[in-house]
Amino acid sequence: FLHTVSVERIEAGLDKSGKVIAWRHRSVAPTIASTFAAGANHEAPFELGMGLIDNPFEIANLQCENPEAAAFTRIGWFRSVSNIPRAFAVQSMAAEIAHATNRDQKDMLLELIGSPRIVNLSSVKDPWNYGEPYESYPIDTARLRKVVELVAEKGEWGRTVPKGHGLGIAVHRSFVSYIATIVEVAVDDKGKFTVPRVDTAIDCGTYVNPERIHSQIEGAAIMGLSLAKYGEISFKDGKVQQSNFDDFPVIRIDESPAITNVYIVPPGADTPPSGVGEPGVPPFAPALINAIFAATGKRIRALPIGKQLEI
Repeated sequence: FLHTVSVERIEAGLDKSGKVIAWRHRSVAPTIASTFAAGANHEAPFELGMGLIDNPFEIANLQCENPEAAAFTRIGWFRSVSNIPRAFAVQSMAAEIAHATNRDQKDMLLELIGSPRIVNLSSVKDPWNYGEPYESYPIDTARLRKVVELVAEKGEWGRTVPKGHGLGIAVHRSFVSYIATIVEVAVDDKGKFTVPRVDTAIDCGTYVNPERIHSQIEGAAIMGLSLAKYGEISFKDGKVQQSNFDDFPVIRIDESPAITNVYIVPPGADTPPSGVGEPGVPPFAPALINAIFAATGKRIRALPIGKQLEI
């Protein structure tokens, strides 16, 4: 059973001042429902609720589309599920708009998130909120802004980095928690890259064991980097070509982030607890890709990175 493949296309319209006033996100992926029922060619509501129809941006004209996609293999669960490709697409697009309009990545993100508010999903048919009541776990853009601002402060966003290094930032809400990540990347003259530092801010509401949160986010950085760098399954003659870790590499300790800092947002008095195990993965890849662009000027739009940077 394999995680689904996904293609994401985003188009944005800007006014004369450079403000984003239109956004169309088309997401195409075989659904896990196809594993259990014939004829399932559209993603299920719970898949669409992982970074597509729950878009938190304050944009006047926003449209989400989900065309048909047939499945050709069995699909299974995966850590953070459909949030991974959606966060990669949305947060990469935000950085591309920032570059196109000569804006800072972090400032662009905060502008897209917009005013502190509770996102109204009344126009969405079959909204999904990770099985939690929306009244208790709404999409709260104040909390989303807070993790961006916290990681930017603690991670020293905008700091001077050596030649060949770059910084990238990304934010995502999943499993009713809010996560923002800054990745520093170093790319050598052969296109080989390493990650000297990762900073992540998490708002998971009321919590009991901060050490557990730190370990989950540290692990998410390792897994996120491994997926972004190597995580590919290929097919030939209808069969998976990879069989074990000899031909499906994962990063080892010498490739892991050298430093991973974790910052936990103190909960409000009435903020219920939310997810920790999965939300750390989705923002990692786009933060890494945005950092690579800052370091090299090369934009990567397909994962895994593999040899795309090598000269």
